Amino acid sequence: MELILLQKVVNLGGLGDKVKVKPGYGRNYLIPYGKAVPATPENVAAFEARRAEYEAKANALLAEAEARKAKLDGASVTIRALASTEGKLFGSVGPRDIAEAFTEAGLPLEKNEVVLGEGPLRRTGEFEVELRLHADVEATVKVVVEAEAA
Repeated sequence: MELILLQKVVNLGGLGDKVKVKPGYGRNYLIPYGKAVPATPENVAAFEARRAEYEAKANALLAEAEARKAKLDGASVTIRALASTEGKLFGSVGPRDIAEAFTEAGLPLEKNEVVLGEGPLRRTGEFEVELRLHADVEATVKVVVEAEAA
């Protein structure tokens, strides 16, 4: 399936690139989320006519992500969770918990922007967590998981 990308997609291409992808990826993810359109002659002409508009929108999103990175870089949040005396959590701390903690601290964050490469946090301690705010913008924050007094 050949598509025209309407925004930069990680590990695929940038704005305006014609890419070949598997039909399921294009039909179930790229097209419904507005990241691409089928590469028909009509869509190619429509894209070229609106290219400046798409580029301006992409630049605005990138500038917003850079501004958020400046606020978030080096930020820290403490999350309290029930844990055993050895420091093992009863449950885990996942992307949703981290995003909610930062949002409560006045730094808005979506759960899909939190990248936990090794899965949810299952122990107490300090962790460096990567945030992907945009395809080109990443930030690192500190998450401290403390045992909650029962």
